[in-house]
Amino acid sequence: MRAVVQRVTRAKVIVEDETTGEIKQGLVVLLGVARDDSETDAEYLTAKIAALRIFDDEAGRMNLSVKDVGGGMLVISQFTLYGDVRRGLRPSWIDAAAPEIAEPLYEFFIAQARELLTSVGTGKFGAEMQVELVNDGPVTLVLDSRPG
Repeated sequence: MRAVVQRVTRAKVIVEDETTGEIKQGLVVLLGVARDDSETDAEYLTAKIAALRIFDDEAGRMNLSVKDVGGGMLVISQFTLYGDVRRGLRPSWIDAAAPEIAEPLYEFFIAQARELLTSVGTGKFGAEMQVELVNDGPVTLVLDSRPG
């Protein structure tokens, strides 16, 4: 499982002219699911993201997590994180999970996030979405549930 995590002051996702998820201060998580991922990957990544110390404390140092600041998380499915462009110009999706595998793991990730945070918004799996955000810092990290 792979995630691009962005610290934001606010963010929302729109599907078919309707806002499906919205947060104030917190994290936008673009989440990709690999074909061999499991619930263990989702549990690890959710806990890691919720505990990342990437928010400023009173001294202006990155010492606080999204939980510490009472922030939210906006989770967006993003299979293109597993696009492979090492050969040619058209991405290969061979490492991305098929929708019947990816969607339950995406939903499981969201359920795990809701156990850790009070404000969790989402996009719609497989839909065309517009994501609006104000990146704070900017702070952007790429995390993977497995080394390598």
